[in-house]
Amino acid sequence: MGKYLMAGDVVALIGDLGTGKTQLAKGLARGVGVPEEYCITSPTYTIVNEYQGRTPLYHLDLYRLEGNSDLENLGYEEYFEGRGVTVIEWAEKISHLLPENRMEVHISYLGNDVREFEIIGFGDHYGKIVDDVVDFYRRTSI
Repeated sequence: MGKYLMAGDVVALIGDLGTGKTQLAKGLARGVGVPEEYCITSPTYTIVNEYQGRTPLYHLDLYRLEGNSDLENLGYEEYFEGRGVTVIEWAEKISHLLPENRMEVHISYLGNDVREFEIIGFGDHYGKIVDDVVDFYRRTSI
């Protein structure tokens, strides 16, 4: 999915603790060209990590966000309208602030190390990404 993302894109990751949001963020980072030597970690305490790839990746983790003022102090608008891809863990905490055009990935843990992903594209660009990803998995599944 990350290879389809470009500067200005926002991906909202939504799911309970331990569902794999950070693992998905790692995969998205590789898709936008962040080199393997960069260790992608959850920015739980720093709130945001930035990585350089073919486009910058801004990885936000809002788990410890205590209020909108914490996010405003970060200048979140610059990330949403910035020159890189923004991936947000715990995005449901700021659903009212998310851009209208975005991709949402809802992750559910089904047990026995099985996850279910619901990917929703808001806007034509994101709808096309979702279609391309679904098509890829249909072609490559056994």
